Amino acid sequence: MPQFAYTGRDERGQMVQGEIEAANSSVVAGELVSLGVTPIEITATAAPPEPGRGLFSRLPDKKLTPTDVLLFSRQMNTLLKAGVPIVSALKGLETSSENKSIARVMRELREGLESGNELSTCLARETKSFDPFYVAMVRVGEFTGTLQEVFLRLFHHLEFEKFMRDQVRSAIRYPLFVIITMAVAVMIVNVFVIPTFAKAYAGFKAELPAITKGLIAFSSLTVTYWPVLLGILVVLAFGFRYYINTARGRLAWDEFKLKIPIAGPIVRDATLARFARSFALAIRSGVPAVQALTIVAGTVDNAYMGRKIEEMREGVERGESLRRAAADSEVFTSLVLQMLTVGEESGELDEMMGEIAEFYQRDVEYSLKNLAAQIEPVLIIGLGVLVLLLALGVFLPMWDLGGAALGKK
Repeated sequence: MPQFAYTGRDERGQMVQGEIEAANSSVVAGELVSLGVTPIEITATAAPPEPGRGLFSRLPDKKLTPTDVLLFSRQMNTLLKAGVPIVSALKGLETSSENKSIARVMRELREGLESGNELSTCLARETKSFDPFYVAMVRVGEFTGTLQEVFLRLFHHLEFEKFMRDQVRSAIRYPLFVIITMAVAVMIVNVFVIPTFAKAYAGFKAELPAITKGLIAFSSLTVTYWPVLLGILVVLAFGFRYYINTARGRLAWDEFKLKIPIAGPIVRDATLARFARSFALAIRSGVPAVQALTIVAGTVDNAYMGRKIEEMREGVERGESLRRAAADSEVFTSLVLQMLTVGEESGELDEMMGEIAEFYQRDVEYSLKNLAAQIEPVLIIGLGVLVLLLALGVFLPMWDLGGAALGKK
């Protein structure tokens, strides 16, 4: 915590000086007044180094992971339910945590509250750890007096998000492993196997098949210019990463992901599940539909879908119904449109959105469990074609030479 040097006069008019540890100068002034000292000058000084912290302590602390935020939400719900004041709850989390990043965030949140700020304002300053949706939900909880319930809803929401991410990662692990293995096998064959056969074929001085010439040329290119090829791959990788980190590139990449065969529908359903769950949570917490669409647009983890939700919000602002605005965006399925219509007419929009989220969650779970079975035929065909090309390229000249030798006899 920062240190402040102060100069002031006590109740008898005598000059007093000293240092106080506080969050900011306003807190220092308040403490001095409560002690009967009229502050004249308050100057910030360097905070004393914490014991046991050396050179590495100067490095920036890491942000909270999604799991950290998930546990934070659950702990805050439990502590507030037990009647523990927010400042005391944050102090307890700070002192009990062995993770320096968590302790730092808890300390800064507590200091912000002690300075007179609201919890949502303090969370908004930690942009790397808490997204706008999380901050907006906490702000709604503060305004409506349901902060403890909001933390519980956020916990379930983040738990759902974590489940979806884990399912996707586990589903792509197998095909990714197969693709990497195939790529490594191709490189080994190109670098070590084909050059050996190329030297043997060169001694025969015979006309080689076109497929063999192609394999030898590709192998020669790989062996001779591998530094250049590696440099090109690195440049392409960094260029692609830079492009998708731009607004235009992220939009194009996220739109492309929705059109990928087999995986595209799964990405779309997962995105719709996130939209429905976030929208239901916002509506259930008392957020108006227009504002809910604004904050939900940033939580779907897809820039293209986020833009379509923004267009949907603009349609609602023009006076259109949610169903009409969603239909104009052309990204929502007929099921979502039907449930939006029922929700608007019945006044139970949050319930309908919750059911959509549950439906698409189950659908994504089923699709991910069968993803390997759907991808396996494609991988097997690709592996078979690769092996066939290599086999024909390597052994076809041997068959031709053997046939020619038998003909001469």
